[in-house]
Amino acid sequence: MASEDNEYSAGGTPRPGHAVEEIASAWERERPGTPVSSIGIVTPIWRLAKLLGDDRRRVLARAGVDTATLDLLSVLRRSGPPYVLTTRELGTRSLVTAGAVSQRVAKAEREGLVVRRAGAGRVRSVEVALTETGHAVIEATVDRVLGREAELVNALTPEQQAQLAELLGILFDDVRARLGDDRITQVGDTDA
Repeated sequence: MASEDNEYSAGGTPRPGHAVEEIASAWERERPGTPVSSIGIVTPIWRLAKLLGDDRRRVLARAGVDTATLDLLSVLRRSGPPYVLTTRELGTRSLVTAGAVSQRVAKAEREGLVVRRAGAGRVRSVEVALTETGHAVIEATVDRVLGREAELVNALTPEQQAQLAELLGILFDDVRARLGDDRITQVGDTDA
């Protein structure tokens, strides 16, 4: 009974590590020779992405901002004064399609967070600029989001956080290169 108690969290749900081990063991039992080493990495990443994404959406909902708008405003804010980028640059920096950028910009423009204007120098180039309202929204939101996410990872020491960030960066770059696709969608979505 004591070993069974260690398999479950205080809420009665299976320990995440145990559940992952159970999945790998079941595949090994049912299909000997099936490669299962990735399960211990990919399954926790998927689960963490879901938990973190859901939590971020709750934090943003309380702030009155959605994930796509946060991404757009963040990219513009991080670009530095005068907080202007072309739609092409927004797509590249956000890792989303041109269509997704267009939808995000249109929504943010309707809300008075950004303005669109003809780009300087290139025909058909469109620039997107952060408005004062957009600047105020991102300033108020970024501390909430990043503060909350810092709380959620503080079970790891600063050294462990740095090590994990480095390893995840290596894995991310390699997987992205293998897939040949720089666009990122919400966890489980198939299009941007």
